Amino acid sequence: MKRTASDRGRDRDDEGRARSARPRDGLGRPLPYGEEGVPRQPEGVVRGPAETLREAQRLLDAGMPFHAHEVFEDAWKSGPESERELWQGLAQLAVGLTHAARGNTAGGARLLRRGADRLAGGPAGSASAAGAYGIDVGGLVSWARELADRAEAAEAAALVAGTGGAVVDAVGEAPRLCRGTT
Repeated sequence: MKRTASDRGRDRDDEGRARSARPRDGLGRPLPYGEEGVPRQPEGVVRGPAETLREAQRLLDAGMPFHAHEVFEDAWKSGPESERELWQGLAQLAVGLTHAARGNTAGGARLLRRGADRLAGGPAGSASAAGAYGIDVGGLVSWARELADRAEAAEAAALVAGTGGAVVDAVGEAPRLCRGTT
C-alpha cells in the first residue's frame, strides 16, 4: 500500500485505487495502524461455487462474517450473471450478521432482510444454481428473518430500558449454507 500527500494520507493499492491498509479485527472493524489484526481476505480470488461455500462457511464458523462477505463478493463479481442475485444475497446475509454482531442492530436487521428477500425472490437461474450447489435457501431465509426479528426486539428492549443502543448478546450459531453440513 502506498500513501501520498495529495490524498491526505489515503492508502492506495498498486493500481492507485483507494484501499485501506489499516489492520482489521475479526468483524472487519478498522484498528489503529500498528496494531495486530486478523489476516484479510485476498480480493479478486476466483473460486468455484463449492470452494466459495466451503471458505465462506469456514469463516462464518470462525465468527468472521465480514470476511465471509468478501468471499461471496468475489463470487458475484467473477461468476455468471445468472448467479449474481444468489451471491449478492448471501453477501448481504454475511454483512447483516456482521452489523448485528457489532451492535448495529437496525442496520443488521435491514441487511438480513434485504439478503433474505434477494434469496427468496431471486431469478430462476439463481434458484437453480442454489439447488445445484446444495444451498439451503429456505433455511437461510428463515434464519435471517428470525435473527432480524431478534435484533430489532433487543434494540427496542434497550431503548425502553434506557440503556442506549442495543447489542445483540448472541447472534447464535453461524448459519448453515448447505443442507447436510455440520
